[in-house]
Amino acid sequence: MPSSKEYLYKLVTGKIKGPLAAFLRGFLFMLSLIYDLVVVILAFVYRIKPFRLNARVISVGNITLGGTGKTTLVEYLCAKLSSSGKRIAILTRGYKRDASGEGLAGMGDEPAMLQKELPQVHVLVDKDRVRAGIKAIKEHGADTLLLDDGMQQWRIFKDLEIVTIDAACPFGNYRLLPAGFLREPLSALRRADIFLLTRIAPEQDTEGLYARLRGINPRALIVESRHEPVSFTNTHNPDEVLNLSSFRGKHAAVFSGIGNPQGFEDCLCSLGINIGMPIRFSDHHDYTQNELDGIAGEAVKNKLEVIITTRKDAVKIARLENAGLPVFALDIKLNIIKNEAEFNRRLLSLYSL
Repeated sequence: MPSSKEYLYKLVTGKIKGPLAAFLRGFLFMLSLIYDLVVVILAFVYRIKPFRLNARVISVGNITLGGTGKTTLVEYLCAKLSSSGKRIAILTRGYKRDASGEGLAGMGDEPAMLQKELPQVHVLVDKDRVRAGIKAIKEHGADTLLLDDGMQQWRIFKDLEIVTIDAACPFGNYRLLPAGFLREPLSALRRADIFLLTRIAPEQDTEGLYARLRGINPRALIVESRHEPVSFTNTHNPDEVLNLSSFRGKHAAVFSGIGNPQGFEDCLCSLGINIGMPIRFSDHHDYTQNELDGIAGEAVKNKLEVIITTRKDAVKIARLENAGLPVFALDIKLNIIKNEAEFNRRLLSLYSL
């Protein structure tokens, strides 16, 4: 029995046929028209006089639902700006965080991962980004604020708007929520200063996507990137780091709770890993000990040799007991393959204004 989320996905992508499905898609389309009107009005009102924070504000966001590689871009920006002596704070909502938790446990998976990977950076979790920004400047002396998932933060003035776009599926079915995957109309892309195309496949023809983006916003810089695997890290023993060839030819159980599980699984296959048991949870899934034990038990039953997950999911299971078979997380980094020099120039030129 598919979950409501799976059913909705199949419905809006046209995978479910029949008169009832057609009626439901029509109903969702009518709701999307209302959503469109509300979003356009809110964006217009908030952007009349946006709040200016006393620091450089860089927004990293997207126009669609799902994973487009924002987190690895935030890591790239932090590394680049930290090396230039900037004092950085990341402002994030902390989706599905446990407000009762302490430390990393109470931040949510992505903020916790960022804080773990970037100890020199302050990660502030607050739905009110203005309040978080003021706190970052006042208490931590931040001169640079990164808005994680910031495209829809209309009430804040941004010095640089970077929009990540998945080159494999840029805009879904081109419809707004709930009939599609767009958070805003495509015309909102006119606000972007930089388009960062993610997950560019080798030999991929991006000419049509370039033409579409330039037709909407000819002034924005278009940058191409890939997410490249680096190593594997034991989720319960961070000192154990293995090279990418360590699991080549082995059969693995693979689980994830991310926006783009297919991309993660394809990456593992490209490393010569045989996925014997793919398990997909909903994005930002909170794991239980029983679930982890169940995955390990099934892996042993199916004579699989290792369990592999993502860095984001590794944060969620680090507090759980080791289930028997070792669990390794795939470490990845963002590699800009086109227009990196101009991208970095625009980034650093913010501080010469």
